[in-house]
Amino acid sequence: MKEIEVKKFLEEEAKSLLSKIADKFSLEVKEEGDFFNIKINAEEEAAVIIGRFGETIRALQRILEVIAFKKFGEKVNILLDVNNFREEQRKRLEEKAKEWGNQVLEENRPISIKNLSGLERKIIHEYISDNFPELTTESIGEGKGRKLIIEKK
Repeated sequence: MKEIEVKKFLEEEAKSLLSKIADKFSLEVKEEGDFFNIKINAEEEAAVIIGRFGETIRALQRILEVIAFKKFGEKVNILLDVNNFREEQRKRLEEKAKEWGNQVLEENRPISIKNLSGLERKIIHEYISDNFPELTTESIGEGKGRKLIIEKK
C-alpha cells in the first residue's frame, strides 16, 4: 500500500462524502505515524459534520475506514477532525477526568462513567494513568452498555 496513493484516495472519498452533507468546506489529508489525519475546515456547517455528541464525525470516519479497507485490502487508520473538534473534545475530557480522579480520591470510592465512545474512554484512561499514579481505570461491559471504572489501585 503506497502512502501517496492512500492519501489521494482518502482525499477524493472524503470530499465525495462531505459534499453530500455540506456545501462549503476544505480538507487536508496528512499521514501521521500509522494513521491518516483528515482535517476539515467548515466554518458554517461544522455542526452538521460533527453531529450530536460527535456521532456524525465518528460515522463518517468509520465509513471512510471501510471504503479504504475495501480498496486496499488492509486496515487504514483514519482520524477525522472538523475545526479542531477532536482537540477541544480532548481538553474537555481531560478536565472531566481530572474532576473524576479527584472525586475518587476525596470520596475514597470508585466511580463508573457510562455513554463514552472508545476514543473517549482511551483519552480518560491515558489521562488518569499519566496524572493519578494511585488510580487505575478499567472498561467493562459490551456494546452500548460498556462503561469506564475509575478506582484506587
